[in-house]
Amino acid sequence: MLEIYKSTETKVLEQVDTFSKGCWVNMYAPTEEEINRVANEANIYVDFIKDALDDEERPRIEREDGQVYIIVDYPYITHDDAGFPIYETIPIGIVLTDECIITVSLKDTPILEVFKNNKIKEFYTFKKNRFALQILAIITSYYLRYLKQINKRTNEIERELHQSMKNKELYAFLALEKSLVYFTTSLKSNKVVLDKILRFSYIKMYEEDKDLLEDVMIEKIQAIEMAETYSSILSGMMDAFASIISNNVNIVMKFLTSFTIILSFPTIVFSFYGMNVDLPLQNSPHAFWISIGVASILSTLTALIFWKKKYF
Repeated sequence: MLEIYKSTETKVLEQVDTFSKGCWVNMYAPTEEEINRVANEANIYVDFIKDALDDEERPRIEREDGQVYIIVDYPYITHDDAGFPIYETIPIGIVLTDECIITVSLKDTPILEVFKNNKIKEFYTFKKNRFALQILAIITSYYLRYLKQINKRTNEIERELHQSMKNKELYAFLALEKSLVYFTTSLKSNKVVLDKILRFSYIKMYEEDKDLLEDVMIEKIQAIEMAETYSSILSGMMDAFASIISNNVNIVMKFLTSFTIILSFPTIVFSFYGMNVDLPLQNSPHAFWISIGVASILSTLTALIFWKKKYF
């Protein structure tokens, strides 16, 4: 899909059909024809567009022939085979040329929707460097938002696990832990890109742009620390709750075993008096009630012993 936007003289974002100076070209899941068109009209390398469409591509920044190429990872939500949510990351490419700014990604991301809907203050397509920094800021804010969702989901699963004897919640924990690994790796890689922008002046920045980049750096560091903290907590909780589930099963098995032993005494007594041989008190008119009484006494005594030992 190929979309072209441009801020008008009245600073209103409009979608246009042709390339022009100061426009924003947005590409997601583009066709080969769209890739070639953008590469030719914007005079950029086809390989860079294709690199941004590789979901295994690592974040980086390059400058060549007056053009700046940036690839960073942004977060998105998907689900595994069991239906548990997984927060993963995929690359988004940003190309800064003298004429325009180009964004490339595999998916239509909500990160760019806020720009399309004019929800970002001081956003203009012709201020390309500021626009690139604003995209990086929005990406970082989404990391923080999803990390809070992961923490909230972790607390919900924790409450479910207190009386659980199933593996369902542990699978959910595993999916969240996997998400945190993705986040931590991508956040650290993105931070390297931001460090290079800040130290080596890959793009021209005014004072307010530097302030914005520094704010993004602070939030990025915060996101990395949150992801590492949540990952450590989640790993410890998985180990603890695995032991709890095993202990819950042991408690149930101990109760069932104790109950089975108590019920075995009536079975023994009745089986004993069911034998076709001479038995004590077999001619007594109260033999039936005597056998019932003996079985009840044995079962009651055993139950009292187990109760004192807290077997149930």
